Amino acid sequence: MPRANFEAQLSALLSASTESNERAPSSLKARLYSALIRKQQETGLLASLEQSVSAGHDVCVFEKLVQIAPVSDNAKSPFFCEVCHARVLAEHFDHAPIFWAGCPYVKFKES
Repeated sequence: MPRANFEAQLSALLSASTESNERAPSSLKARLYSALIRKQQETGLLASLEQSVSAGHDVCVFEKLVQIAPVSDNAKSPFFCEVCHARVLAEHFDHAPIFWAGCPYVKFKES
């Protein structure tokens, strides 16, 4: 799936309003985001952290550590959220106690 198309679809899903203006629970958004990223991984490597940052996307504190580490771009391309406690909390609780700057799962609580 082309990255631009993926981002447009994700943005449309997350910003679509309903007639009653009810918002989807943040845990649903988190599970959907994780599933979409896993699906995207099936087609190959994700963009490296360097590419994500240069495209204007935030990275969390843990990804920042990997970004500055002297490792190859392939080592900087996995879905790091897969092993993060913030993902697990966000997928199971609507108001998960996570506050990392740059974490996409924190943003789901706010939207």
